[in-house]
Amino acid sequence: MQQNVYIILANGQVFKGKPFGAAGEAVGEIVFTTAMTGYLETLTDPSYYGQIVVQTFPLIGNYGIIPDDFESDSPKLKAYVVREWCQVPSNFRCEGELDAFLRAQNIVGVYGVDTRELTKIIREVGVMNAKITATLDNLEKDLAEINQYKITDAVQTVSDRKTISVGDAVAGRKTDKAKDTTVAGDTTGTKEVTGKYRVALWDFGAKENIRRELIKRGCEVITVSAEASAESILNLKPDGIMLSNGPGDPADNPVIIKELTKLSASGLPIFGICLGHQLLALAQGAKTSKLKYGHRGANQPVKDLKTGRVYITSQNHGYAVVANSLPAHARMRFQNANDGTCEGIEYLNMPAFSAQFHPEASAGPLDTSYLFDQFIDLMRKDCLTCR
Repeated sequence: MQQNVYIILANGQVFKGKPFGAAGEAVGEIVFTTAMTGYLETLTDPSYYGQIVVQTFPLIGNYGIIPDDFESDSPKLKAYVVREWCQVPSNFRCEGELDAFLRAQNIVGVYGVDTRELTKIIREVGVMNAKITATLDNLEKDLAEINQYKITDAVQTVSDRKTISVGDAVAGRKTDKAKDTTVAGDTTGTKEVTGKYRVALWDFGAKENIRRELIKRGCEVITVSAEASAESILNLKPDGIMLSNGPGDPADNPVIIKELTKLSASGLPIFGICLGHQLLALAQGAKTSKLKYGHRGANQPVKDLKTGRVYITSQNHGYAVVANSLPAHARMRFQNANDGTCEGIEYLNMPAFSAQFHPEASAGPLDTSYLFDQFIDLMRKDCLTCR
């Protein structure tokens, strides 16, 4: 095994480490997550598309690879950086070890890095691009490549191109079997599974646990591509619309925002999570901005402005809705207790709300999972009105 690899930051600083996972180079936006557990969920979260992820928790890989905990079918990140890689995992559910998984998924890994110092730099300077390479002989060329890198087509790359229907009316029953595989926007033949409520999950890079939480509550979940039109989604005759998490700059999705504006006028209940929260706000006339180093981890404090209660939440985002840009028919419901940024919105002109954090967790605390129940209540009222 090669002895050393280097992480070159856009500001010229260099960190030395050792390679594991797939061999090769990687260029991406370098970010850190403070989650102490859940590295499998981090690795398979589509929201990390185009990014080099640094784990602040020092020991990673100790419980191996557990496919049942994946949030998508494969990692979308560019590379993975850890302080210590555990080479002998131990867990009764373990089906493999981290190095072999990264190699199989062609993800470059680096260990033996001073992740504490690296994280401090990102916090102080801000999120920046970086490159992982085996040599420093071409530093000027590498820095030019680093500075030119930009995450593009993020949502379109990670969104499922198929329309898939899953679900069961029995709460708590695990039903992960796809019932239909049609092309994006084609909504024919997607009604084979029926639940208590039909939810159209607009997939911008959805975490699997969003589906699980809805299915657990007796919903039929029809996942539609990010490329779907408002008309094709409404043709499914859903009781509610779930806007998923996803990667990238929310403002880079003007077509989705336009279609979401149309959906907002339908009167159907809407629940947005993370990127879905941002896109809904943009569709209603608000603005978004990039955070200095983002919120990534399972220990982010959020205050409910209605009750005063503070929740510890799971988060993964680099952009936020600008609170003072909210239209008159929207009000901020949740606020980040660290930096005061907008963490959730209630809309007064339609049955819709959104959260910047992840109420489905995975990994992280489940304290805010009640928001899924709130979404069910909106659909229940809407269904009663329809009848």
